[in-house]
Amino acid sequence: MDEIRAGWRPLTRHDREPSPFSRLAITHALAAAGDALVTMALAGSLFFSISPHAARGRVALSLVLTIAPFAVVAPFLGPAIDRRESGRRTVVFLAAAGRALTCLYMARVVHGLLLFPAAFVSLVLSKTHAVAKSSLVPAVVTSDEELVEANSKLALIAVVMGFLAAIPGVPVLQLLGAEWVLRLAAVVFGVAAFSALRLRPAAEPAEPAEPAEPAEPAKASTAKASTAIAAAAVAMGGLRAGVGFLTFLAAFSLRRSHAPAWVFGAVVAASLAGTLVGSVLAPRLRKMVVEERLVAGSLALVAVTGLIATRLHPRPAAVLLAAAVGLAASTAKLAFDAIVQRDAPDGARGRQFARFEAAFQLAWVVGALAPVAVPMPTRVGAFVLGVGGAALAGSYLALRWRP
Repeated sequence: MDEIRAGWRPLTRHDREPSPFSRLAITHALAAAGDALVTMALAGSLFFSISPHAARGRVALSLVLTIAPFAVVAPFLGPAIDRRESGRRTVVFLAAAGRALTCLYMARVVHGLLLFPAAFVSLVLSKTHAVAKSSLVPAVVTSDEELVEANSKLALIAVVMGFLAAIPGVPVLQLLGAEWVLRLAAVVFGVAAFSALRLRPAAEPAEPAEPAEPAEPAKASTAKASTAIAAAAVAMGGLRAGVGFLTFLAAFSLRRSHAPAWVFGAVVAASLAGTLVGSVLAPRLRKMVVEERLVAGSLALVAVTGLIATRLHPRPAAVLLAAAVGLAASTAKLAFDAIVQRDAPDGARGRQFARFEAAFQLAWVVGALAPVAVPMPTRVGAFVLGVGGAALAGSYLALRWRP
C-alpha cells in the first residue's frame, strides 16, 4: 500500500495545493466519465445492432467513417494547440464545453436522424481532448523520466472512470432513457470545462537565451530524435492495425462458430485486463529500460503469442490473443506518447500528436477491414498476427538503430 501511495504522490504538492498533474488528472477523469456516459447512451442505436453476417458492407462503411473525425482534427487542431503556450489548456476547455452543449442537443434528437451528425461532432471533440491532453503532459511533470508514469496514470484514470460512470448511468438509462444519460453527461462535461480553467504548467518556461550558432551535435541530436519518433510511430501504427484486425477477427469467427455469449465476454474481459495490466506495468518497466525497448518488447509479445495461438483451440486462442494484444498496445502507446513528449519540439507537439492519431486510426480501420472483407478462421488470423508482429519488430529495430 505504501508503494501505491508513493506512486501517486506527484498528484499533490505540499499535501494541500493540487499539483499541475493533479489538475490535469481531474479534468481528464471528468472527460472520461462523460465519454463513457455518451457511449452508454448511444451504444444501442449506432453500431452494435448491425449483424456481421447480413451487413458486411455496412460494417465496412461504419469503419471507414470512423476516420472522418481524425480528418477534421488533424489539419486544424495541431496548429491551434501549438500557436501559443495557453493553447493546449484553451483547447481542453473548449472540447469539454463543446461536448456539454452537444450532449444537450443530442438529448433532444436522440431518437431522430439528427443524432448522427451530433454524435460525429461529439466524437471530433473527444479526439480533440485526447490530442490536447497528450500535448499537455510534458508541461505538468518535472522530468522526462516521469512521462510514462504520467501517461499510465491518465490511462488508468480513464478506465476507472468509465466503470464508475456506469454506476449512475445504468439506472438512469433503464429508468429515464438515453436522453437523461446525455443530460447527465452534459453536466459532467460542464464540470470538466470548469476544471480545465484551473490547468497550469508545472513551471513557466525560462526566457530563451541568446541564439547561438547551430552546432553539428545539435543537428545530429535532432535527427536522432526524429528517427526515434518515426520508428515508434511505424511500430505503434502496426499495433493499432493488429487491434482492429483482432477485434473483427474474433467477432466474425466466433459468430460463425455460434459461440455462446460468455465467450465474447471472456474475449472482451481479456482485452480489458491486458490493457489495465499494460497501464500498470509500463511505469515499472520504464524504471529498468528506456521507452524504445518497451515498444520493441510489445511487438515481440504479439509475435510470440500469435504463433503460440495457432496451436490452440479457436476460443482459448481468441482469449489469449485479446489479452496479449491489449497488453502490448497499451504498453507501446504509453511508451510512444512519452517518446513524442520527450523528443518532439514543444512548438510542434500538438501537430505531431494530431497527425499520428489520424494515422493510427487509419491503421486500425485497415486492420479491421481485413477480416471483414476476407473471412478467415481464428488460427489463420493468429498466424497473420504472429508473422506481422515479427516483421514489425524487425523493421522497428532496423529503423531505430540504423547508423
